[in-house]
Amino acid sequence: MATKIPAAQNRLYKNAFVCKVCKHKMKVEPLKIIGGKVRCRKCKGRDFRPVRKK
Repeated sequence: MATKIPAAQNRLYKNAFVCKVCKHKMKVEPLKIIGGKVRCRKCKGRDFRPVRKK
């Protein structure tokens, strides 16, 4: 079984969120997502979820 590289895990999943409407991926600080201060660049939606780890 392969070991996970911490640098790669941080690059892929740290501060990464997906728009629930258009599935566009963005890197944003979690506090901005919680506060509703971020809009999707593609569809202008405000609903996001964290990226699912594979």
